[in-house]
Amino acid sequence: MRNATRALVDPFIVMDVMEAARAAEAQGRSIIHMEVGQPGTGAPEGARAAVAQAIHTDALGYTVALGLPELRARIAGLYKKWYDVDLDPARVVVTSGSSAGFILAFTALFEVGEKVGLGDPSYPSYRQILKALSLQPTRIETIKETRFQPVAGDLSSDLAGLIVASPANPTGTMLDHATLSDLIAACDARDIAFISDEIYHGIQYEGRAISALEVSDDVYVINSFSKYFSMTGWRVGWMVVPQDHVRVIERLAQNMFICPPHASQVAALAAMECEQELTANLSVYAENRRLMLEGLPAAGFTQIAPPDGAFYIYADVSDLTDDSRAFAAEILEHAGVAVTPGLDFDPVRGHGTLRFSYARGTDDIIEGLARLKQFMQARS
Repeated sequence: MRNATRALVDPFIVMDVMEAARAAEAQGRSIIHMEVGQPGTGAPEGARAAVAQAIHTDALGYTVALGLPELRARIAGLYKKWYDVDLDPARVVVTSGSSAGFILAFTALFEVGEKVGLGDPSYPSYRQILKALSLQPTRIETIKETRFQPVAGDLSSDLAGLIVASPANPTGTMLDHATLSDLIAACDARDIAFISDEIYHGIQYEGRAISALEVSDDVYVINSFSKYFSMTGWRVGWMVVPQDHVRVIERLAQNMFICPPHASQVAALAAMECEQELTANLSVYAENRRLMLEGLPAAGFTQIAPPDGAFYIYADVSDLTDDSRAFAAEILEHAGVAVTPGLDFDPVRGHGTLRFSYARGTDDIIEGLARLKQFMQARS
């Protein structure tokens, strides 16, 4: 059967690593998971309780395309609490995870063939979703001096859009208010649509993550319940769009997704009231980060930048390998630790980088670091 060329996207390598790790576990091996950005905790207890009750009292059928009104209002309230931003709930769109948000944003904002800038290293699915929509992902090579984030001077006049993440995946670095403001102003001056990926907001260690909505209303913001709210498999997120884009997004969402999963929306609404449990999760990430920043250099991974947020460490391993995918496979085989090759995030420089996730429980992090140290000692 025929196959569309736009369907020929690259694999999401971390998912391939997950499958290799699963296969090893199926053979009885113990694997420490440092490959995937998935919290070791499940949905908050209050979220699970709310769904359990709803199953017995609600048909959980379709909701309106933009999401439950009470959830949209509660999300708007979060912006007041976290950022002191007064947000009209009508601008909030609940989505089937942040992935649906990206699809909706890219479809609404860009014509076929237009260029969208990515500050590499960056989340790999941006590039592949853009390709599948017949758009041109345009690589912006970021540098350590700008904390691997794009800056206003990186923008070219042929871009139709720019997507940034702060805290970023895979580096965990954040944009400060001044840099974010400069970027948004530069995009506005060039008629470049600005998309802010804020799915790691709430997970920060050095200062506070700044929302693009603190700078401008003329932006798209995408967020998710997967990370801070620990609800990866529930596939529920949200986006905030300018007022005059709400109906555009609504029409697309009606036809592409009908609505986000009802049960997941119920869980998300309840999760937003579980602050004590979520704060406890953050303290685990903070301790894991401390262990990683000590343990990775001790194991031999010395070229790392301390992350401001999220739960990743991106390491330059070009002194150890020029094939990060083979190196990651070697680590999985001989150390029993799953890590992600940098090729997922940077198709040019990723041959010499690895990403380590510390989203799991602290005991796993301690064991994983011990295995990595033993592996590196045996390798040298």
